[in-house]
Amino acid sequence: MQQFETDPQPSSFTYHLGLIHRHELLLRKTTKSFKKATTGKREHCPTVSRPLAYSLPVTLVFAAMKALQSTCLLLLFVPLIKPAPPTQQDSRMTYDYGTDDFEETLFSQDFEDKYLDGKNIKEKETIIPEEKSLQLQRDERVTPPPLKKENDEMPTCLLCVCLSGSVYCEEVDIDAVPPLPKESAYLYARFNKIKKLTAKDFADIPNLRRLDFTGNLIEDIEDGTFSKLSLLEELTLAENQLLKLPVLPPKLTLFNAKYNKIKSRGIKANTFKKLNHLSFLYLDHNALESVPLNLPESLRVIHLQFNNITSITDDTFCKANDTRYIRDRIEEIRLEGNPIVLGKHPNSFICLKRLPVGSYF
Repeated sequence: MQQFETDPQPSSFTYHLGLIHRHELLLRKTTKSFKKATTGKREHCPTVSRPLAYSLPVTLVFAAMKALQSTCLLLLFVPLIKPAPPTQQDSRMTYDYGTDDFEETLFSQDFEDKYLDGKNIKEKETIIPEEKSLQLQRDERVTPPPLKKENDEMPTCLLCVCLSGSVYCEEVDIDAVPPLPKESAYLYARFNKIKKLTAKDFADIPNLRRLDFTGNLIEDIEDGTFSKLSLLEELTLAENQLLKLPVLPPKLTLFNAKYNKIKSRGIKANTFKKLNHLSFLYLDHNALESVPLNLPESLRVIHLQFNNITSITDDTFCKANDTRYIRDRIEEIRLEGNPIVLGKHPNSFICLKRLPVGSYF
């Protein structure tokens, strides 16, 4: 590195002091000569006039004094001039201007900065995964083990919705009746893939009041499936693949088996005989050839439309031997969509308050 040396040496300082001393002596001599010239008699200078005698020495004296003053000031202030102190720089940074090492110095500095920064970043990145792993280990230690299932109702209530005695298992693609909580009273298992109902499905659930299996693939129902459901009031098996009806519970008030493949031979003669609480019977859109026998007196609505019913007797809805008999509870009978002509059987509806809906011609 190039440096400026501006500090004066002791020999040069002595030299300048000597010059000042000499100029001072010269000034004193000039002043003395001036005084002598001005105090002398006039006759010593007969040829020179008075103004000229005064003007020449004074002019020379002032010129010499000005030259001496400027020289003294210059000599006095030169030693006081010092170079500005160099700025503080980093101990690692040395800039050699005008040399070939300057570019290498900058390159080395930039490389060191990038290397150090990269190293710090890597250290941070390596620290973060360690902290995360430690945190995960702590979480694993803190997380309690899963609780054991107290009963079989937990899987059903996770898959379905259990709410105050009602279980909603709609459109969850189950192929069998799931285990139900013992306190279940209402089960809605619509639009699934259930193919069969067994007695085991409801053996331990005696409080069921409503079952809805609409929109499944049920083809077979075991005998005795509903025998223990003494409180069951509503049973819906619509839109399935049934060919026959099972034994129904005695307190049933609504039975819906529309949109199946049930034929008359699939319904036993006493299937509805003992259902003294049955009010609504829906067997439309099946394959029945005749109206089911022994329909209970409690019925209010009977839907048999869109079957293959071709004949009706005087005992189907009324009593042939009792002309005074009136069936006053029935509010609606639907027989449209069947190949039967109702006008040919006038005595079959003599006990009804309202004529059935259907074709009379």
